This record gives sequence, structure tokens and C-alpha cells, in this order.
Amino acid sequence: MTPGTALVIVPTYDEAENVAHIVGAVLDAVPNAHVLVVDDASPDGTGDVVEAIAARDDRVRLLRRTGKLGLGTAYVAGFRWGLEHGYDLLVEMDADGSHPADRLQALIDAVQGSEDVMLAIGSRWTPGGSVVDWPWYRQALSRGGNAYARWMLRIDVRDITAGFRVYRSDAIARMALDEIDSKGYCFQVDMTLRVHDLGGRIIEVPIRFRDRVRGVSKMSQAIVVEAMLRVTQWGLQRRFGRSAVRV
Repeated sequence: MTPGTALVIVPTYDEAENVAHIVGAVLDAVPNAHVLVVDDASPDGTGDVVEAIAARDDRVRLLRRTGKLGLGTAYVAGFRWGLEHGYDLLVEMDADGSHPADRLQALIDAVQGSEDVMLAIGSRWTPGGSVVDWPWYRQALSRGGNAYARWMLRIDVRDITAGFRVYRSDAIARMALDEIDSKGYCFQVDMTLRVHDLGGRIIEVPIRFRDRVRGVSKMSQAIVVEAMLRVTQWGLQRRFGRSAVRV
């Protein structure tokens, strides 16, 4: 497979109902993109669905893992694969349909439009962004968590927990990927801080975020607690003059 400009990394666990749709939507929106599905041994056969797609379309690849190892490690595995295969841009995207594929090109353009931009985030909470089908308490939790992170970390990003992103691969290549052990939403905060500490410019592109229609959310109380504790820890470290993360 000849590398394209962008590699869209899609972590999966029990997403057999969704994965064909999201892969198709990505390739329809950006035909020269490639898709790498990182599957954590889904018992529902997600990997087999992707393998069948890959047999028909050489823009699609499957990276099978041995068990449910977590979102953060799935993205790191995808980043490594993308760096090894020479992609210019590395993209994070969920398999559940919540991230609008028709905004992928806008994110890519935001990074390619200026050499100092290392990261573009598909943002729910920047002007023009929105959320569909979320109850008020989930919106309040997300807005509140992002506001807390923005204040605690002193970083001007309104949707620091967002998981729809495009990175320059040379920024990822400069990071100590072996040291990243964050999970869930905390992984997104961690990666944003690493880009910030590299001196990279971060742009937020408004998106219309939609809750998943099929399948079960992987969100849990433990994920929220981890994010809050780590944000507090990193914020205190930074305020006392010690870098919270090493790039």
C-alpha cells in the first residue's frame, strides 16, 4: 500500500455494527486517505468485518491486538504504524459515528494550511460547534470538565477532551510514546499538552457531534475519575514550575 497523506486511525472493541459505515464514510469524504483499524480482539467479530473490507480496498488495513488494551495504547500503536509507513498526517477518529466524516477534510486543511499548526481538533465547544442527542447533564459534564482543564492547565483549548483530531506526524515522532500511559479522555488531554509543550499551534475546528446510534458506549466512571485526577496533578505540577509531561 502506497502511503497517502493522511492515515485515519480507528480503535475498535465490539464495533461490528458500526465499523463498515465509518470506514466507508471516511473514504467517501477523503478518497486519498487511508484507514487503519486497531481492533482489541473484539468478540463480536469486528476484526473479521474489517479484514473483509481490506481484502476489497487497499486503502484499508487492520491491526489486530491480543485483548482489550485500551484507547490510549491503541492510538499509540496506530501512531507507530503510521510513522513506520511514512504518512504526513495521523488522524484520531471514533468508530461509533459520533465524529462527522464530512468535517475530516476541514481538519486536514487546518493542519496543512500553516506549517506551525501541529494539531487540529474537531471541537464541540468552540463557536460553531454543537452536540446532538446528549442530555443536559452529559453536556454539563463535558463543558465543566473542559473548563476545569483549561483553567487548571492554563491552555487555551475549549475542547481538550475531544477525540476527533489531526496531528502532523513529525510532531508525533518527537514525542516519547513509550511514556504515554493515559487512558480514555485523559489520553486526549495528555496528547494536547505534549503538542503544546513542543511549541506547536493548536486549532479548533467546529463540528456537530452526534451520540452513537448503535452499540454500547465505553464511557465509565473510572475514565472520568482518571481524567480529573491527572488534570489536577498536571496542573499543580505546572503551576509549581515542573513540566507535567515530557515530549
